[in-house]
Amino acid sequence: MRQVRIVGQMSHHELKLLLDAVPDTRELILRREPARGAEWNALYDAWSDAHEEAESAWLTWRSGGGREAYLTYRAAADLEDAAQDAVAASPAV
Repeated sequence: MRQVRIVGQMSHHELKLLLDAVPDTRELILRREPARGAEWNALYDAWSDAHEEAESAWLTWRSGGGREAYLTYRAAADLEDAAQDAVAASPAV
């Protein structure tokens, strides 16, 4: 196994390459315990987390971020939209 030493900050391109190499396990990692049933709660929590991340990315971009900050915001907003669609498609609890 090759050892890699990270010095300084990772660029957006380097981070993308690193994340693209990670296999998608199709698992969600949620921050909260289920409160309204496991399936509904997982969808809601996924949306809630995505919303928080999109809001944070938006604030970063609006406070002087450049192109990469905007692209980060748009990616986070797209994830939030997808999670919201999943919540809307789930049966009402």
